[in-house]
Amino acid sequence: MSDENVPQAERKPEDLPAIEFQSPGRFVVHNPPALPREPERWEPAPFRLGAHAPLERFSHPDAARAHVLALLQQAQRSLSLYSPDLEPWLYHHSSIQDACTRFLLGNPKNRLRILLRDSSRAVKDGHRLLTLARRLSSNLHIRKLHPDHPSEEVAFLLVDDRGLLLRPKPELPDGYALYADPGRVLRRQAQFDQAWDMSITDPDLRSFLL
Repeated sequence: MSDENVPQAERKPEDLPAIEFQSPGRFVVHNPPALPREPERWEPAPFRLGAHAPLERFSHPDAARAHVLALLQQAQRSLSLYSPDLEPWLYHHSSIQDACTRFLLGNPKNRLRILLRDSSRAVKDGHRLLTLARRLSSNLHIRKLHPDHPSEEVAFLLVDDRGLLLRPKPELPDGYALYADPGRVLRRQAQFDQAWDMSITDPDLRSFLL
């Protein structure tokens, strides 16, 4: 019987025609780059609230973070944060969250008030201070600036009655910190309180916090 008449299933492997295979080539797998991990801990600036009189200027994000952390860690009564959008590069970090948590749990009368121009970014991307506000809603309050209220395009943090960190241009890290200037803090606190009294509840933020 010729090979042509042998059923395909009965043919021996050596009788089968060779299969020509062409490699399509090498593939490169493009994985997304790994997100940089945030430093585990930030180090506070080495200045004492109420004792360090000189004005401390800064122009680098790391220096701004160090001053913010130092001020938050030394707060005893009140914190007032005036921010465009809870700047993630400055306030979305475990060190900031821990400092605020210790402050708020340190005394039931302690309070942190945050005034925002826009909360959409924080709500969409998530933010550690929003998470904290859900846990400690009795003494951490977040509200939105009234659109009709005349407000200065700055960002600042007020600590008790003597600490201030101010950035004249919120889109930049440049600014200064004061650790013992009651007069300047009093003026900024009056500005904050007036804006707070006219502030509104943000529906997006309220639904997130409930």
